[in-house]
Amino acid sequence: MHASSQIAVLTFAVAAFSAGAQSPSPTKQWPTATPQSVGLNPAVFDSIDAEAKSGRYGNVDRILVIRHGKIVFDRSYAQDYDRAYKEAAVTVSPLNGRDFASPYDYYNPWWHPFYRRGDLHTLQSVTKTVTSVVMGIAVTRGVFPSLDTPVLTFFDSGSVANVDDRKRRMTVRNLMTMTGGFDWNEGLPYTDPRNTGSMLELSNDWVKYTMDRPMSDEPGTKYNYNSGATVVQAHIFRRATGIDIEEYAARNLFAPLGIEHWYWKRTPTGVADAEGG
Repeated sequence: MHASSQIAVLTFAVAAFSAGAQSPSPTKQWPTATPQSVGLNPAVFDSIDAEAKSGRYGNVDRILVIRHGKIVFDRSYAQDYDRAYKEAAVTVSPLNGRDFASPYDYYNPWWHPFYRRGDLHTLQSVTKTVTSVVMGIAVTRGVFPSLDTPVLTFFDSGSVANVDDRKRRMTVRNLMTMTGGFDWNEGLPYTDPRNTGSMLELSNDWVKYTMDRPMSDEPGTKYNYNSGATVVQAHIFRRATGIDIEEYAARNLFAPLGIEHWYWKRTPTGVADAEGG
């Protein structure tokens, strides 16, 4: 959550440039190449670079393009987040109302977009995809049960509010595909207190906040973007496997990819922030 549309457009553009690459990905050192050598027009990158520097796309921190296993474009752009956040940081909103020292204060340059002003950059909702990949690995290896398992299987009887037949039919697959059927509105700006996702992050128990929401639709019938559903996935992963999802990711996804440094935020109850960590 909280990703800008400008960055989303750039991400899509980079994905389009990289589509079709079949070369195995290195885990330590990426080779480089010129755009021309991999069939790309360098003028396009010159244009993107100039527009990023001009601020057309907002606060872009870095653009990295990989084609056929080689880095063909890599530019970083310095941003003054202290200045950019100055006004927002003193205005209480659903995005910063909890604690100015919290990683969920999205207007604190100590936390966002770089972790403690270092090199680790927030992934925000890309974390949802990482979570799904980890769960897919666990299912494939027989560590996690079928995705068609009802979600309530992983909760103690009586611990969830607003239970009806629709909630009883909701499966893990529904959570992963954002078709859980919860009454949830995350289509508003995250500065709007009516945004359910923002209210989720202001709650003390994100899993309970999500699971206690009433149902509005039959599971599996309607796509409705829901950050809380992904946090529930992290909870049930541990209930089903006895392993924290970050620990499993470290061994079975990060290590094979050569990822050695990361920071995964935690919710107030200690569950991995699978929706935007």
